[in-house]
Amino acid sequence: MDGQLTEFQRALEAGVRQFVQQEVIPSASRFEHADEYPQPLVDRMKELGYFGALVPEAYGGAGMDAMGLVILTEELARGWMSLTGVIGSHSMVAWMLNRFGNEDQRREWLPRMARGEMRCGIGITEADGGSDVAALRTSARREGTGYIVNGSKMFITNSEKGTHFGVMVRTNPAADKPHRGISCLLMGRDLPGFRVSRHLDKLGYKGVRTGELVFENCAVPASCLIGEENRGFQQLMASLEMGRIQVASRALGIHRACFEDSVRYAQQRRTMGKPIAEHQAIQIKLADMATSLEAARQLTYHAARLKDSGRRCDLEAGMAKLFATDAAQRASEWAIHIHGGYGYIKELPIERYYRDAILLQVGEGTNDIQRLVIARRLVEKHPAS
Repeated sequence: MDGQLTEFQRALEAGVRQFVQQEVIPSASRFEHADEYPQPLVDRMKELGYFGALVPEAYGGAGMDAMGLVILTEELARGWMSLTGVIGSHSMVAWMLNRFGNEDQRREWLPRMARGEMRCGIGITEADGGSDVAALRTSARREGTGYIVNGSKMFITNSEKGTHFGVMVRTNPAADKPHRGISCLLMGRDLPGFRVSRHLDKLGYKGVRTGELVFENCAVPASCLIGEENRGFQQLMASLEMGRIQVASRALGIHRACFEDSVRYAQQRRTMGKPIAEHQAIQIKLADMATSLEAARQLTYHAARLKDSGRRCDLEAGMAKLFATDAAQRASEWAIHIHGGYGYIKELPIERYYRDAILLQVGEGTNDIQRLVIARRLVEKHPAS
């Protein structure tokens, strides 16, 4: 627990932790191994107001800041990382809508999002684009009072259960630079020409549904444009700061689960006449896990507080995402070694931590891309003359 948390943040942490201990941890493995959407847990998250995390109180939400989202995400991920996916991209769309949308859009959509009646995903990645967002090909041609959208989006969280998606589209193919011709449309899945083509069977991140979105001459009203036309890339970059902080928070939750489960098991498991926690090889792993967990937490909290101050934090968010996700993956591997054979079987959640942690090094911009982004910003901040 961080000593600088506010009273509200401490109460939030305690409340989510109680939900996770009493309802998530006892049922997560059953849903996860069956790759079943955890509808009862999602319904409880609606009741608890988690879908309104980044929706302002004026529109019926919880009005959390970035730090609040970090706390919520870490606690949920400690129990089961997939639950953070249910509200992750949903919260990202809510943030974009509140920041860049107009008042009519906020009044129409944010209250429904806060109640979980409207559940959102975000459509950025394409099969041939990956981390190169500016290379997207999904087109939106202006026609009459709206747009005609053609293209597809891959690896979309909430694809099967989401009702609306913030979709990044190319509205000006003749722009002098690719990123200058991109816009964001909030598209309902009931629009003619919008379909979810398939469910993707994943190594981890089970339960939450991930798939491909396809648009075939899909007519979208102009009122669904979020912010200014052809300014979607800039809007997305601002929202990705929040997105990367949220991914770092997921990694914190997994990392903490690995450490807490391992330090407890190491005191219970005995070999050679003593608990394995007294063996130096195990002690070294526990020490490294605890140290990297604290370092990841400080980086993530620092990025969140910068975001809440209104300052640019793409460098700090990238560092937090890079370090926290790499650290979580290492911690999940160490946890398997500490648990031995029990860490490799499905009776315990250790193997799940390992499968889930690997995703975080790929999602929200691969970690190699993060390193390039960080390096470019460092050169900007530290010019040679």
